[in-house]
Amino acid sequence: MPHSQEYTVRWAELDPNGHMRHSAYADFAADQRVHWLASAGFDVRKFAELRIGPILFREETKYLKELHGGEKIKVEGRVTGGTPDGARWTIEHAIYKADGRLAATVTVDGAWLDLDRRKLTVPPTELAQAMAVEE
Repeated sequence: MPHSQEYTVRWAELDPNGHMRHSAYADFAADQRVHWLASAGFDVRKFAELRIGPILFREETKYLKELHGGEKIKVEGRVTGGTPDGARWTIEHAIYKADGRLAATVTVDGAWLDLDRRKLTVPPTELAQAMAVEE
């Protein structure tokens, strides 16, 4: 299920040129993922209880439009790929300006890490279902 979160670009997210710095795009995408997972019942406490956590193998950002301080943005995330057991996944984030124009995409490839064994693991069924590829 696609999930979206709205934000306002803050002073701390700007670069010396007066627009949103490159790493802020990744930060907004990560925050949107955390909110999305929490809305599916997998917040920080749940991950600690399960002793698993997400890790990233790749993160790619495509910049299309500048974003400025005080600007309202919407970040949408959806699962676009993964393994049938939910162990590995790809999430594509679309970052939109307030007028609906696409400002950037952030694509991440990741997996679940067993925090005790420090090895990749298969998530619980409920988490795998929440991370199912969206058509």
